[in-house]
Amino acid sequence: MAGLIKREDIDEVRQRTDIKEVVDGYVTLKGAGLGSFKGLCPFHDERSPSFTVRPQVGRYHCFGCGEDGDAISFVQKMDHSSFHEAVEKLAARIGYELRYEDGGTGPSREEVGKRQRLLDAHKIADEFFRAQLLTPAAAEGRNFLDGRGFDRAAAEHFGVGYAPQGWDALLKHLRGRGFTDAELKLTGMFSEGNRGIYDRFRGRLIWPIRDIAGDTIGFGARKLYEDDQGPKYLNTPETTLYKKSQVLYGIDIAKRNIAKERQLVVVEGYTDVMACHLAGVTTAVATCGTAFGTEHIKVARRLLSDDGSGGEVIFTFDGDAAGQKAALRAFEEDQRFTAQTYVAVEPSGADPCDLRQLKGDAAVRELISTRKPLFEFAIRATLRRHNLDTVEGRVAALREAAPVVAQIRDSATRPGYTRNLAGWLGMPIEEVSGYVGAAAKRPASGGGAASPAGPTAATAAPGSSSPVFQRPDPRDPIAGMERQALEVVLQEPGVLGGGAWERFEASQFTTPAYSAVHTAVRAAGLAHSDDPVAWVEQVRQEVPEPLRALVSELAVTPLPASTAEAMQRYCRDILARLFELQITRIKADKMGQLQRLDAGSNPEEFQRLNRELMQLEMERRALRSDG
Repeated sequence: MAGLIKREDIDEVRQRTDIKEVVDGYVTLKGAGLGSFKGLCPFHDERSPSFTVRPQVGRYHCFGCGEDGDAISFVQKMDHSSFHEAVEKLAARIGYELRYEDGGTGPSREEVGKRQRLLDAHKIADEFFRAQLLTPAAAEGRNFLDGRGFDRAAAEHFGVGYAPQGWDALLKHLRGRGFTDAELKLTGMFSEGNRGIYDRFRGRLIWPIRDIAGDTIGFGARKLYEDDQGPKYLNTPETTLYKKSQVLYGIDIAKRNIAKERQLVVVEGYTDVMACHLAGVTTAVATCGTAFGTEHIKVARRLLSDDGSGGEVIFTFDGDAAGQKAALRAFEEDQRFTAQTYVAVEPSGADPCDLRQLKGDAAVRELISTRKPLFEFAIRATLRRHNLDTVEGRVAALREAAPVVAQIRDSATRPGYTRNLAGWLGMPIEEVSGYVGAAAKRPASGGGAASPAGPTAATAAPGSSSPVFQRPDPRDPIAGMERQALEVVLQEPGVLGGGAWERFEASQFTTPAYSAVHTAVRAAGLAHSDDPVAWVEQVRQEVPEPLRALVSELAVTPLPASTAEAMQRYCRDILARLFELQITRIKADKMGQLQRLDAGSNPEEFQRLNRELMQLEMERRALRSDG
């Protein structure tokens, strides 16, 4: 059995890995100052981006929930993998060959992490299905695509494939690539009968379903033959890879345009996604056999950087009753967005794929551009259930529609829809406003989640021997000065040359948490300061365990500089202010001694203190002059 990965190899993987590239596969990051990037935290639901990545020091930190770590811990948390598996994945990413304590070359085929084995099986199956689409046996599949306006280039772009008829074509292929039946049972690509496992997808057109990082995690299959007794669409069942409540088909190819255009279009099927992208609506995705729900919203909001500064989510639904019901379900989730939400329904009931066939690419783009606010759609759909020609019908409609309007949290938008509702009902605005106001005061069903608490510096658990550190008061100017100095030293240790290190060592930090970090920096020394990743990690190891998250936070906080020159100037200024503060404290101490001293009885001491005060003042002025 393979041993532990060698420590030096783990350190090498950590140092060689670009943490921004890793995080970019999951989170939309934007520049936040020189060398810093920000995005919505993938570990908790938030409206304003507080997740910060600092590639230079190889770490991330969320200022909302306190999660922090390096590239290895990020992969562990996002992929739900072990430390061992995360290191192996990152090593493979950079092409680094790991060594193990027992001298081996790593785990055997059977010992490879289950997740990676599943991903490997899906990748090979994906390639197999795509190759099968080009065979004579797949003529019916190609005819299906051609009949819906998709040529070979489109099929290749979306990775469309074909599952051969028969019971074991894929099974034989994967067995031949070294996969065991026990492993294959976990993929969801096979069913099990009295004689063992057999292909789940047979005689069907296949769409690969990929996660946001582009890894194939499941498949969707459309039946082609009349003698197929299965459902029209058959998807991979729930597996450790494939969770339909979290999957959005097309997210891998749409993610960059979603982030760039601040738009997400949600359609209903695989062919609708293809039609939209080919028509120029490259922000389209689809759910996979389930309604657009909470987990989908989390993915969407991170891509949109849904922080209150714009963006839009557009739902397209069939015009029939089922489509309206789906739109109303989407409306129930609307309040989780700060982005504007819309609905686009083709009057004829055509979906984007049909619309493109009937009227061309421009019609698809027109459908999206003529979207209506989801609030309006939900209110009108509610009114359609009532006979507005009667007094009783109008009152019933008001009672049902008022809570819909009351759900609109935007205080500027709600009065407008209240007036619209009054007009649609032909009722006095005062009466409608009264109903909406009453509905708004009623408690919502279900408790909302509490806002995540901000990170604390550290507190020890009851009974723990670890020291207790209170969160420094951000309003305290001294604490603020000490924090800024530690941010500079952790992120730009190069500024500690030319005597600055000695001054920094001699500085006194009065805030307990920052004092402990200062002590750790002194203990770490400058031996590793030329390697930012190793430098920060060394300091983290020197502080008490409860303060390690604080060190990460200080190491990734964006510094207010947009150029290298401005960064050097800022760092020098902060250290100068720190050293000036130290001089001011020493001067205050000596001034107290001087005032308590009887000059007549001890003239030498009086003169010495005065000389030292003058020297300190000269040093203070020199610092200001340098700054």
